Amino acid sequence: MIEIRASRPEDSDRVIDIWRKAVDATHDFLTPEDRLAIDDLVCGFLPDAPLWLAVDQDNVALGFMLIDDGHMEALFVDPARHGAGIGRVLVQHGLDLHPGMTTDVNAQNPKAVGFYEAMGFVRTGRSDLDGQGRAYPLIHLKYQGA
Repeated sequence: MIEIRASRPEDSDRVIDIWRKAVDATHDFLTPEDRLAIDDLVCGFLPDAPLWLAVDQDNVALGFMLIDDGHMEALFVDPARHGAGIGRVLVQHGLDLHPGMTTDVNAQNPKAVGFYEAMGFVRTGRSDLDGQGRAYPLIHLKYQGA
């Protein structure tokens, strides 16, 4: 059984661990230098960010989501639990809160693009650069219903 709850300060180490493992498993397009630079940024803000966590029956975080003003800024699931429906449960929670939720996904991550489209998101645009101005194109998505 997966439960969704707000993050707490004591979740910080686990959240960073999930982020690192998930990025290493899914973002093989990042240069090593960019991976390290992004890690520094994430470690600076993620522990204090208002996250939604998917936790198991032992209250161990399996994945997390960050939403800011109806825009999903982050969705990461422990790769050991990929395919178990955790991302789907998190996204559905976000959609319950923000029915017109938007998100961006790296164009070089086709599995993530497919996941969001299967959830009912449609492409609304594209950017050649990511949010930090790096050459990692983003696909902009908006939920339209499944």
